[in-house]
Amino acid sequence: MRIVIVLYPRMTALDAVGPYEVLSRLPGADLVLAGHDRGPVGTDTGMLTLHADEQLANIDTADIVVVPGGPDITDQQNDRRLHEWLRAVDPTTTWTASVCTGSLILGAAGLLQGRDATSHWLTLDELTKHGAVPKRDRVVRDGKYATAAGVSAGIDLGLTLAAEIAGPQVAMGIQLAIEYDPEPPFDAGSPGKAPQAVTAFLKANEQLVLRR
Repeated sequence: MRIVIVLYPRMTALDAVGPYEVLSRLPGADLVLAGHDRGPVGTDTGMLTLHADEQLANIDTADIVVVPGGPDITDQQNDRRLHEWLRAVDPTTTWTASVCTGSLILGAAGLLQGRDATSHWLTLDELTKHGAVPKRDRVVRDGKYATAAGVSAGIDLGLTLAAEIAGPQVAMGIQLAIEYDPEPPFDAGSPGKAPQAVTAFLKANEQLVLRR
């Protein structure tokens, strides 16, 4: 089972690493991190680097494609080469997926037209620019397209796909193996739960918190 996680400069590391930690544990998984060029790819913090082991141009089929997001994906929303690759490989996939603002990249490639999708809550409405129907769920599935909300939701995406591919028992086994049992110190992980003052602070200080 060929799984391709797309890398590009200034992406958010957990958007890729979260699904990686889950999907790499699937039986028969052949997972590759791929970008336009092989080699190191800097993430949005400027302190952590991932490594692309393969060039996207050398990959013409995949069972699963995962596109991570980042705080500023302007270049990726205008990257025709990336869009052409996504459109070319999409007919071969069982699942085409994204995390966070990665859904806006899928949308820019024309893959989410008329489909339900999600993204980071601060960018959710931008999906309409690409003809998608925004949903606030943590993981949204529409046919073979699966999109996850912000950053940490990539783990939920991975477990959702794992259950579809290998069954709930395997997915739960992976969840237990990675001890994914969140007990955050605050119940403020979504705009519907966070105090209004915190939501307002984040909107006013996106450049600090989201590294825009």
